[in-house]
Amino acid sequence: MCRHIAFIGPAEPLGDVLVRPRHSLVRQSWEPRRQRNGTVNADGFGVGWYADDDPVPARYRRAGPVWADLSFADLARVVRSGAALAAVRDATGAGADGEAAAAPFADGPWLFSHNGAVRDWPVSAAPLAATLPAVELLGMAARCDSALVWALVLHRLREGDPLGQALADTVTDFAAAAPGSRLNLLLTDGAAIAATTWGDSLWYLTGPGTDGRTVVASEPYDDSPGWREVPDRTLLVATRTDVQLTPLKEPTA
Repeated sequence: MCRHIAFIGPAEPLGDVLVRPRHSLVRQSWEPRRQRNGTVNADGFGVGWYADDDPVPARYRRAGPVWADLSFADLARVVRSGAALAAVRDATGAGADGEAAAAPFADGPWLFSHNGAVRDWPVSAAPLAATLPAVELLGMAARCDSALVWALVLHRLREGDPLGQALADTVTDFAAAAPGSRLNLLLTDGAAIAATTWGDSLWYLTGPGTDGRTVVASEPYDDSPGWREVPDRTLLVATRTDVQLTPLKEPTA
């Protein structure tokens, strides 16, 4: 349903990761190579990044396709960051909330994206929505499934859960409430990256030849042999120097 990517490492222009590679996120908006559902990601895009000495990320988001934005490539050429998260969107529902529904979602130090769809939305998700405090439910950025997934993740983060635990528990809850959902989640706080695979592709790149960069993405942006595919039903937690993979369990009846 979408393509997303996050990286942490030495500061560099956003365009070196998001625009310049042969199969960059920008190209994946119209020509993804490993997307299992949908063919074009033209329903919005966004990027969030961290500036030096500021823990709260900035964002640039639009409701239309990234290839139609004449400013994005220029912005990405000059903005430098050591951590960022970006996504291109194929909406679950037509016209759902425009720019407000485009990832990354953000709060405090966190940036978040959801690649997938909640099955039988919104009926299946109603019991989970009811678990949120009213002020958090009313404060959702949009009315789409991804915004509710983010609200549940954010609630756990505010309660003190680590990045990986917040994603894993949210995936388990949605998988139980809405079996058949696709729940590839991506989250960063600027220092680490957490991600899940649940119904779509995910890859990572780290180690020698990456100039200290660790990248987690829906699909590789080039043909480097260093890319590694993450098995389905897996939680990934990465820093600049380490990547850990943990199997996710199917929810019990």
